[in-house]
Amino acid sequence: MAFSENIDSFLNRARVAIDGALINETILGYLSEFGYPRDRLQQGKALYETALAAQQRRQAEYGEQIAATAALAQVRETAAANYMRFLKIARVACKNDPGATTALGLDGTRRKSLSGWLAQVKQFYANALSSSEILAALAQFGVTPEKLRAAQGQLASVEAASLAQDQETGEAQNATQFRDRVLDELADWLEDYLRSPKLPWKKRPN
Repeated sequence: MAFSENIDSFLNRARVAIDGALINETILGYLSEFGYPRDRLQQGKALYETALAAQQRRQAEYGEQIAATAALAQVRETAAANYMRFLKIARVACKNDPGATTALGLDGTRRKSLSGWLAQVKQFYANALSSSEILAALAQFGVTPEKLRAAQGQLASVEAASLAQDQETGEAQNATQFRDRVLDELADWLEDYLRSPKLPWKKRPN
């Protein structure tokens, strides 16, 4: 449903309209004569409370998604900084070795997508650590297998953070879909309620 008003404002309007009748016995008595007894108003209040909870849950889920995105960006930034440092060293250490250049993926640009970037970085560390020639060339610049393995281990944190972000994104989307569904139900109920000529603040027939 496309709301012409802020969702929080809509929810507050629904609360006032429903509670205003429930707490006033005179209004409630009049409404009861025209099809809106207490139990029917309680149905509307239940819809309101469900919609309110859904809105709050949706906001919480999106907060968690934002936090997960920030966590992923942080661990990727750290891993990328180490990778680029080793990459620059390798380009110097292996500049005359076309085999190593290909094995380490030293030429070309770095991929932007997370999956593409991870593939490049994994290739670099795996092939560097499996080649004694490459390790010997890197050692001349102070790069040891231990340093490479430590940096390689950071990729697991990046993948875990990416998985967490995907999960939070899915939960946020599900929360939004549920929120929208219950808001639609409340809006339909409220529209009938507010447009009905039986409401006491509309002119009562003689």
